[in-house]
Amino acid sequence: MTEIKFYSTQDEFGEFSNFAHFPIKLDGKIWHTTEHYFQAQKFADKQYQEKIRTEKSPMIAARLGRDRKQKLRKDWESVKNNVMKKALLAKFTQHEDLKNLLISTGEAKLIEHTENDAYWGDGGDGKGKNFLGILLMQVREELSTSNT
Repeated sequence: MTEIKFYSTQDEFGEFSNFAHFPIKLDGKIWHTTEHYFQAQKFADKQYQEKIRTEKSPMIAARLGRDRKQKLRKDWESVKNNVMKKALLAKFTQHEDLKNLLISTGEAKLIEHTENDAYWGDGGDGKGKNFLGILLMQVREELSTSNT
């Protein structure tokens, strides 16, 4: 099976990164990136969500989302994959060129290749869970079947 590894927005398939600048409209608001949306959803505090949403940089949005002085939603661990999938569906349905790029990967295994993350990515050594890649493949499957 072909593997497509992605991570940096500057590299091939960098569009698959949550840091890639493709604004999405979700929950009645515009979010600069899927990273902004995902990080903001960790919190019940609407003001803190808005602080994350209005940040220009996805890196700063991510940093704010990882701030453990802020109280996480009680259900975060059980909903985070669904939140990510919702953001990805928005990204790949609201940007036709991205949808086509994702579908063009066919049956390839999509892998977020980074040693920084063993949950969303492969952990750098292939032992990570790669949930971002898995969710992207699910979105690809859904978009491919709705496209026919």
